[in-house]
Amino acid sequence: MPRHRNQHDEPRSNAPSQRQLRVGEVIRHALAEIFARGDLQDPVLREARITISEVKVSPDMRHATVFVTKLGGGDMKEIMAALPRARGYLRSQAARALTTRNTPDLHFVEDKSFDEAQHILDILRTPEVKADIEARHEDDESEDGAP
Repeated sequence: MPRHRNQHDEPRSNAPSQRQLRVGEVIRHALAEIFARGDLQDPVLREARITISEVKVSPDMRHATVFVTKLGGGDMKEIMAALPRARGYLRSQAARALTTRNTPDLHFVEDKSFDEAQHILDILRTPEVKADIEARHEDDESEDGAP
C-alpha cells in the first residue's frame, strides 16, 4: 500500500522561503529609511552613509543578518562597533513596518561583496588576463572558420 507523502517527507532546501525573503526586504527597506533620515542618536551612525545591501532572515524568523556597507567604501570599524549599540532602536523601528507577531533579532555583518567584485574587476583588467582573453577569443574565431 503506497504511503501518502507529506511536507516532512520532502527534503529540505537551503533556499529561503517566500516569507523569509519578504520579511527580509521589509526590514531592509525600514533600516534603509532610518539611515537615510539620519535620526539616530549615535553620531557615528548619524553621519555615516550606510547601505543595507541585504537582510537574510533565519527559517525560524528569530534572527536577521543585516549586510551593511559604507557608501564609497572605507573603514567600517567604527560603524560596525556602533551598530550593536543601536540594535534595540533599529529593531523597534523595523517592527513598526512588519506585520509579523515577532521581530527578528538583528545581527550586523560587514558586506564585503562590493570589495570582492572590485578585486575581480581589477584582476580582469591586468595586462596578463587581457592578453589571455584576447588569445582565447582569436582561437574561438579560427575554430569557427572565420578569417
